Amino acid sequence: MLLWVILLCTLLSSLLGGLCVLGVFRRRRPNEPPLDKGTIPWLGYLLEFRKDSSEFLKRMQSKHGDVFTVLIGGHYFTFVMDPFCFGSIVKESRSKLDFRTNATQLVLRVFGYKPTTATYGVAHASSTKHLMGDGLTVLTQATMESFRKLLLFSLSSGEKRVWQEENFFHYCYNIVFRAGYLALYGTEPSQGAGSKEKAEEEDRLHSNQVFQEFRKYDRLFPPLAFAVLPPKDKREAERLKRYFWNMLSVKKLWQKDNISGWIRDLEQFLAANGVPEYMRDRFMFVLLWASQGNTGPTAFWLLLYLLKHPEALKAVRDEVDKVLRESGQEVKAGSPPVTITRDMLNQSPLLDSALEETLRLVAAPLLLRAVLEDTSLRTSSGTEFALRKGDRVGLFPHISMQMNPEIHEEPHKFKFDRFVNTDGTRKDFYRNGKKLKFVSMPWGAGVSICPGRFFAAAEMKLFVFLMLSHFELELVNEEEEIPAIDISRWGFGTMHPVRDVRFRYRPRF
Repeated sequence: MLLWVILLCTLLSSLLGGLCVLGVFRRRRPNEPPLDKGTIPWLGYLLEFRKDSSEFLKRMQSKHGDVFTVLIGGHYFTFVMDPFCFGSIVKESRSKLDFRTNATQLVLRVFGYKPTTATYGVAHASSTKHLMGDGLTVLTQATMESFRKLLLFSLSSGEKRVWQEENFFHYCYNIVFRAGYLALYGTEPSQGAGSKEKAEEEDRLHSNQVFQEFRKYDRLFPPLAFAVLPPKDKREAERLKRYFWNMLSVKKLWQKDNISGWIRDLEQFLAANGVPEYMRDRFMFVLLWASQGNTGPTAFWLLLYLLKHPEALKAVRDEVDKVLRESGQEVKAGSPPVTITRDMLNQSPLLDSALEETLRLVAAPLLLRAVLEDTSLRTSSGTEFALRKGDRVGLFPHISMQMNPEIHEEPHKFKFDRFVNTDGTRKDFYRNGKKLKFVSMPWGAGVSICPGRFFAAAEMKLFVFLMLSHFELELVNEEEEIPAIDISRWGFGTMHPVRDVRFRYRPRF
């Protein structure tokens, strides 16, 4: 009899424990945001969130207001849709709201790399040194050389001005990725290749092979991040991980010429702090995706929007030509390709605005913070909500500010000069008469803001600058509509199109 009592108590204890894990007993406490657990234990709204995060959050906001808590895959997420609250959230101390918890889990699942506290510190310091200021000037020059090698090398061959036709998204992603990859991870040594020309040809071939494998992994990224890959795709993801761990290994890295100071410093610091070599190989893959996963797609959208808006294309091209003339350079038949410097990129406010407008439309990162201790949140209306330890706070700026008609008039339209005044200064934006600090957050914000944002912007502007100054561009079908975005990538940076479009290009002179 005693045995049966023990077994029954054990069974009941396990059952109650399981129900707690499934979230069955979760109740809203005083001052907490509205709670919505959905109808499926543990899963909650996971399936709806994965299907279309944007529409799901819009529906929850309409139902519950600007702050609400939902159950998604065993975790409770409090989403904050009031843009006036963003500043206090991103500035909150890490002891209360920590971005590293979620980032660490994602990086381990997707790239096989386990970050350490030291990793975050050195990555920030090295990024400040090499991806901003004087370091950015050096890296911009290296990227310019990469574009010369990949994009402009054929212009001096004397070929006639014939149209070439390509898939637009693939073309932009390919060229921008490869230029960044070569600028960061180094180039083929001329001595080993036999000559500079052969080394450059090796760089073109090798970087294209790397891009092809990268695109395979990139397509698997969303389901891999959600841990829902089917067995066949999971095996392919593991193969691709091993490919990049090997191809980007530190042993192969040190065989290259012109390795960027950013990559060099990070690798040397990790080695000096006892990080094993196999883990440093994996970190190189993290850096590749972080630096090159969004720049090519954004460059595609920017050029596509310009081609679909002739007045914008003319204004930005005129600005590009003006900057070239003022630098003493000119694109004309028989002249060498121009050299674009960081200072020249800083003299293009219309291009800056067009890029920021593009990011407003297509960048949709999900910014998460883990709640490490009970804390409170005050909204712009004065309401104070309690945030529970163990939950997560989520910001989705694409809905709450970037596409908010109260902030951006006609938010679904591309207005290339939306962010710039007529005198070239940056515009201010307001909601309900109150000035906003944040009106677009494609790079994140606060301590988790993308440290490579200035390099990424320079890389994209360089590409667009060179395309507009050296080539005529047009869509094969001028009446073709701008493709919809792939909603499976909500929350992971720049959106991809659901289909590619055809375009053609030829030298301007």
